[in-house]
Amino acid sequence: MIKLIATDMDGTFLRHDMTYDEDRFAALHAQLQQQGIRWVVASGNQYYQLKSFFKRYPDTIYVAENGAYIRDLKQTYAVHTFDPSAVATILPKLQAIPHLQITVCGVRRAYVLTTEDPVHVADVNRYYPELASVDHFTDIDDQILKFAITCPVAETDAIVAQLRTALLGLAVPTSSGHGDIDVIQIGTHKAAGLQELGNVLGIGLNEMCAFGDGGNDLEMLREVGLGVAMQNAQAPVKAVADDQTTDNESQGVLNFISDLLVNPQ
Repeated sequence: MIKLIATDMDGTFLRHDMTYDEDRFAALHAQLQQQGIRWVVASGNQYYQLKSFFKRYPDTIYVAENGAYIRDLKQTYAVHTFDPSAVATILPKLQAIPHLQITVCGVRRAYVLTTEDPVHVADVNRYYPELASVDHFTDIDDQILKFAITCPVAETDAIVAQLRTALLGLAVPTSSGHGDIDVIQIGTHKAAGLQELGNVLGIGLNEMCAFGDGGNDLEMLREVGLGVAMQNAQAPVKAVADDQTTDNESQGVLNFISDLLVNPQ
């Protein structure tokens, strides 16, 4: 029996214009509450951005920053940060690779360089509303959760492979697609975050359903009891999923949940 439903956001729960069918979700959310099913958002994005989508649902739990920061509106369940020495080692390796635009993601806010392209900064700000510009990354006084990288789309796979070698033993690169790469802590990903949350809630991974579309959803869909890939998901994501739903534009997550509530698994 499914006791918790977790969803990725971009390319999964949200349409391309970053909206969702709020009226339909409201009805489904009420049914989830009636059946005692917990509602969880599992995303690589910043907690402050994620909670803006669910202001009407204070019970929502956020597995943010790819599992590094887990909390709801009232309490923090877990915070996993890089050791400062690892940050000092990782950043020069990232900055040595051409064409990378780097966002350093901290507990309090995210950070970009003051020399960064303003158009790119505005785009980053959509996903990281708590954002600051610094002259040097060494000026940051915060605990670091992960690094978010934007690169040329055609070079994404090659850069992920390059980072796997360069950051071996320090961090793990994972691609969410479309030129976006997250550099995360070893062993810290959405599946680990859900397991950690489940330990608090008394819910096993086998009692969870999760939705995703990108490389940073692989562990989550592989480990939960019911992993569901979007129709628009990357091929490796579809390969590990237990089931598939329609694409994000047609609100595949809501479609699947609607069926799931009628025919529980």
